Amino acid sequence: MKYYLIVGEASGDLHASHLMAALARRDAQADFRFFGGDLMASVGGTLVKHYRDMAYMGFVPVLLHLRTIFANMAFCKKDIVAWKPDVLILVDYPGFNLNIAKYIHACTCIPVCYYISPKIWAWKEYRIRNIKRDVDCLFSILPFEVDFFEKKHRYPIHYVGNPTLDEVEAFRTDYTERREDFLKKNSLPDKPIIALLAGSRKQEIKDNLPDMIRAAAAFPAYQLVLAGAPGIAPDYYNKYVGNADVRVVSGQTYPLLCHAVAALVTSGTATLETALFRVPQAVCYHTPVGKIIAFLKRHVLQVRYISLVNLIAGREVVRELVADTMTVAQIRGELNRILTDETYRMRMLAGYDEVRVRLGKTGAPDEAARLIGSFLKSACHG
Repeated sequence: MKYYLIVGEASGDLHASHLMAALARRDAQADFRFFGGDLMASVGGTLVKHYRDMAYMGFVPVLLHLRTIFANMAFCKKDIVAWKPDVLILVDYPGFNLNIAKYIHACTCIPVCYYISPKIWAWKEYRIRNIKRDVDCLFSILPFEVDFFEKKHRYPIHYVGNPTLDEVEAFRTDYTERREDFLKKNSLPDKPIIALLAGSRKQEIKDNLPDMIRAAAAFPAYQLVLAGAPGIAPDYYNKYVGNADVRVVSGQTYPLLCHAVAALVTSGTATLETALFRVPQAVCYHTPVGKIIAFLKRHVLQVRYISLVNLIAGREVVRELVADTMTVAQIRGELNRILTDETYRMRMLAGYDEVRVRLGKTGAPDEAARLIGSFLKSACHG
């Protein structure tokens, strides 16, 4: 069968690559075409456009690149129609993907599957109308989404497990590198590591990294090691690292987390990855107009938390420093507590264990691939 996939960022590239591999194991004739990244390309098929040419976030960057965004959408629609896939598989990235789904549903008979459902429970809940109209099969990787979609909105959704759990557990099973070898390979001194995970997009890095560095630099007994994100050139980090004593390691986020004693993490998949590696963390997410966003967070957003760790647990496991609480002093204070208060660390690790249990069993990509195959089989016979 012919599968057309669309992702818009690094985490989507990772998750989609595993889904593609699972589909290929079930379908020896699988043919892939996609908007994606290097990991998807390594599985096989045709990379039409790389996600790094599409990933704009924040009001101003999106506004400045509207012409490019609309051009990408128009090209994507034409390319799907011309290729005539057996199924369109969308992966997260709702602003772009729901627009594509609307067009494909209205203008073709191509079925639309959505892997990693849009997080409309947090923002833009009205998009449920688009999903009900334009998406044929919806897959969730967050257990609490089932009640939201099925009980609140009467829309069926399949919880398939969480692919990050698969990715982390597979890595931990195979990873044998000793701490001293990791340090030597990256020319790092023999000091405990504070990991900095500042996001996968340039805007996130620009907004979060400087304050992270200023806060963590107050702990000279520790070394600061920054996880270089896929698709971000090392030179980009230099603008924000400056003369600070920070080492950048690219393509080694999981090994870094294996050897870190604490982490400062920008909200996103990285918060869950950090929890699954059992590294105590503080979540740091800068917003340009902190007090306004803080007001919106308290009074407009549908959820109490922004980190996946807290959302899955349903309570505060890790401290979230967002908007008006995202200051150097607050980060420094939370990091000090993580590093010095053993009771606090142990309580956070116990919360991580609770999150792990709630995620359920591994095998998310295989389960999603099985369900997609069953859906397409029934659609063909229908």
